[in-house]
Amino acid sequence: MSFDPVADIAIRTRNVTLTLGSRDAPTPILRGIDLEIAQGESVAILGPSGSGKSSLMAILAGLEQASGGDVSVGGVAFATLDEDGLARARRGRIGIVLQAFHLLPTMTALENVAVPLELAGEGDAFARAEAELVAVGLGHRLTHYPVQLSGGEQQRVAIARAVAPQPRILFADEPTGNLDGKTSDAIVELLFQRQRDAGATLIIITHDPELARRCKRVLTMADGRIASDTRA
Repeated sequence: MSFDPVADIAIRTRNVTLTLGSRDAPTPILRGIDLEIAQGESVAILGPSGSGKSSLMAILAGLEQASGGDVSVGGVAFATLDEDGLARARRGRIGIVLQAFHLLPTMTALENVAVPLELAGEGDAFARAEAELVAVGLGHRLTHYPVQLSGGEQQRVAIARAVAPQPRILFADEPTGNLDGKTSDAIVELLFQRQRDAGATLIIITHDPELARRCKRVLTMADGRIASDTRA
């Protein structure tokens, strides 16, 4: 399950479809997505609610199985994997930051970052977690619980948790949706900084054109299709 060192393609899809609902009343969500994203690119997937952008992210991140087509992420054929296989393929390869922070309320900031590393079998989990929290400016908040942190601080913990396994691909789905403008700007800067530090591919799902323009490439979705693909 290693990355393709020749093509250096982080993600490749061919004719990817997603259909929900029953056989008698199917609802097409994605309608044939062809896409290649190179390792290290920063890509925004832009579009209004219902355009299919979050569904596409879920498939690319291995959270959802496509109904049809081929999906290769880091050289791994996701279409051939079951749910357990997708979970194994994500581990250590893909980091995900969501609009909702999804921190465990009974764990400190340090534990929220370290415990997933421990469960993945990392021997230096707490040391790596502390280093990552320091890197996102939370070295003074290691023992604080989520309820003791501001929204921006909680999102920083979520970013640290996503980046600590050193994934080659980092997804961010509306990462500033629950934050005020000033905090949002700081979080966006932090995401790009962590991407640069890790040499990772960054894919941001957003409805905000201003945020999308921060990326080197913008995919605009409409009605389950990629309507445009522009590069800075």
